[in-house]
Amino acid sequence: MASRIQVIQTKHQAFSAALLLVLAIALSLPTQAFAMEAAAPVPALPSFIESIKDGNAGTLRGIYVEGLIAFPIVQQPYGNPGFVSSTDSVVTQFSVATEVGNIGLLAHNHLAGAAFSQLKQGDTIVLIYGDGHTQGFIVEGFQQYKATDPLSPYSYFKDLSSDTTLSALDLFNKVYRGDYHLTLQTCIENEGNLSWGRLFVIAKPINKDANNF
Repeated sequence: MASRIQVIQTKHQAFSAALLLVLAIALSLPTQAFAMEAAAPVPALPSFIESIKDGNAGTLRGIYVEGLIAFPIVQQPYGNPGFVSSTDSVVTQFSVATEVGNIGLLAHNHLAGAAFSQLKQGDTIVLIYGDGHTQGFIVEGFQQYKATDPLSPYSYFKDLSSDTTLSALDLFNKVYRGDYHLTLQTCIENEGNLSWGRLFVIAKPINKDANNF
């Protein structure tokens, strides 16, 4: 029988592998690039809620920002924390962020993630659950990092605001741990490389209760 320490070490190794995958390669450009489609008009919040409701009160089903974002949310398949949807205008909930008590949403920067960089400080983000109840968040800030080795799971990340360098584990702890919050993650394109860096949008809850918007 495995000891408690061995079980903890195994879980830590699995956790580390998951976050390395997501921070380093999960959001990189697929082999085939897809052309960006013209953005559809953003519907009103009530009609968007009705379009994604499925009755599941405990599952996130949509993200909404007035005039900018109305995207369905999908969950990662069990045991696949590196999965990010390749469907346009769809965002993926990051299961490992949920495990540490926060909400993480992932999207490719050539698909739904392109809208993340258009957010501004003070914008209101509304998350919608399957039964139609909502929770509001206010965009508090942005963090941008250059990947020292964009496609390597062992890449380090250089903070573009301070020039400090973080490991993937340190970066994960910085953007996904802490007081309850929402983190949106996508890649930064630069120098012709869609995976050159990482963008994190940090948003704080209007309050910690659902139905607060």
